[in-house]
Amino acid sequence: MNTTNPNHYIYTTGVLEFHILGGLSTFGLDRLRVTIKVHRVDDEFHAMRHNIDLYNANGVEKFVRKLAEFLEIGTSIIRRALQELISKLEHFRLEVLEQVENEEVEEYLLSKKERRSAMDFLKSKNLLEKTNKYIGKSGVIGEENNRLLMYLIFTSRKMDNPLHCISFGSSGSGKTHLQSSVAELIPSEDRLSLTSLSSNSFYYFKKDELKHKLVLIEDLDGAGDVLYPLRELQTKKRITKSVVQKGIGGQGKTKNLTVEGPVSVGGCTTKESIYEDNSNRSFLLYINESEEQDERIMKYQRRMSAGKVDVVEELMAEELLQNVQRLLKPVRVINPLAEHLILPKSVFKPRRTNAHYLQFIEAITFYHQHQRESKFDQQTGEEYIETTLEDIRYANELLKPILLRKSDNLNGATRNYFERLKIYLKKKQDTVFTNREIRKAFRIAESTHRRYQLLLLQEGFIIRRTDIESDSFVYEIVDVDEFGDLEKSINQALTLCVDKLIEAS
Repeated sequence: MNTTNPNHYIYTTGVLEFHILGGLSTFGLDRLRVTIKVHRVDDEFHAMRHNIDLYNANGVEKFVRKLAEFLEIGTSIIRRALQELISKLEHFRLEVLEQVENEEVEEYLLSKKERRSAMDFLKSKNLLEKTNKYIGKSGVIGEENNRLLMYLIFTSRKMDNPLHCISFGSSGSGKTHLQSSVAELIPSEDRLSLTSLSSNSFYYFKKDELKHKLVLIEDLDGAGDVLYPLRELQTKKRITKSVVQKGIGGQGKTKNLTVEGPVSVGGCTTKESIYEDNSNRSFLLYINESEEQDERIMKYQRRMSAGKVDVVEELMAEELLQNVQRLLKPVRVINPLAEHLILPKSVFKPRRTNAHYLQFIEAITFYHQHQRESKFDQQTGEEYIETTLEDIRYANELLKPILLRKSDNLNGATRNYFERLKIYLKKKQDTVFTNREIRKAFRIAESTHRRYQLLLLQEGFIIRRTDIESDSFVYEIVDVDEFGDLEKSINQALTLCVDKLIEAS
């Protein structure tokens, strides 16, 4: 049987030639459904085409009779040829299944030079600062805090409790570009980028195919059906689905499809807020949409167009960071200082946020594993490394914007609008404004502006001034310094926590 073309198998006997069109399904051995074309060897233009399950005895017998009449050949010759074909297809399908089962992603073998360079990098001083610098060298423009946060979150895929992130930003703000660019720094064998998903997609991966992988979803807005199994995979690190297959005698038989985690998940959305169960499991990253960031990106685009960007240097930085990831091995992290770490009281959902805070500290320790002394549990003999005070300092600095957002009554989009409004009014040396004035100054859609204004009024951040005569509603900011005061309180709480740890040591 000729199987060189996966979509067109050919089997020839002395009299007949069979063509299996569209390949052969390897899902479920209880059926052998094919699209078949049959003709005499000496007359290829006079052929019968049929879609048939070759395990259906009644259907096969009817097909034999029709084919015998159509080709004017004895039924015994056709039956014998079909039995030979079925035997060949069964044997070939089992070979394919065995090959798929034994198929593993080839591990990238580092050369001595690549290994030495990556290890020197991991052992260097100020590792996080150097990493952030190389992320920038790889072509990620601006977003210094977000890009390093994302890189460390993606690194946590190798841990038992990986972290996840969701990037928020308006259309064209660069959220997908940021995610895909940082993801390029993760080895290709460790990441899976998905653009189109069905509700059952995740259940049909091989059992360990997603284990310790980075799963990227470019558009969470269009992946609503898959978010439930994805949440289960994030939380329980395993998903199981029962499907019914035909057993012996045509009776239904239940089979469980199980896919193991853990996984680290990254996604992007244009929505201002998403379903709480999804957002609570992830770090929420808000894209920098300032004019300064716009200018940085456009300057890079102009330099790229002019041929003044060193593409080779970008590729070298990307390859180095990928090799760094390859040298990180699974190791347990213990934080002996964890009992003394207390989040600011202003943080919403403190239980889950506290878990994320501790996990992020562990991720930083994990990334520094080649700078930490290996220790062994006296009872189990398990190897582990310990968190240092410096790891906590790094985590506090990187997580300040995250904790600030977690403590804010406003969603990210409204907060960005409100802070922009404050800057605008400060330049005017005023605290009052009208809707018409702001829409014109910010070039913002009326429906969007109305939504922001309604939330600000409901939460008491602005009030309507009825004592000022105007042809439009006049509003005033209640407290210009409220966000700055919140930021100071979080900084003070984190600093106080570190100071207590220093005193205790």
